[in-house]
Amino acid sequence: MPVSPELLEILVCPETRQSVSSAGTDTISAVNDKIKAGSLRNRGGEAVPNPIEEGLVREDGKILYVVDDSIPVMLIEESIELD
Repeated sequence: MPVSPELLEILVCPETRQSVSSAGTDTISAVNDKIKAGSLRNRGGEAVPNPIEEGLVREDGKILYVVDDSIPVMLIEESIELD
């Protein structure tokens, strides 16, 4: 189940306070390709082992926050840098 629109309205990046929006299928696919290749690490330096189904992208498009079981994980060290 996707993040509710009401929750999306109040969520912001904990680092920059920029708004976030749902990641598109192209972004999710690109991230999952890197996970499958074993080349993706989160900002805390840990490998991201499992494909993601949903994510939130920071307004500037540089950071993705994973949504796990409909719960946004808004921790800086768990976020993923986007190219």
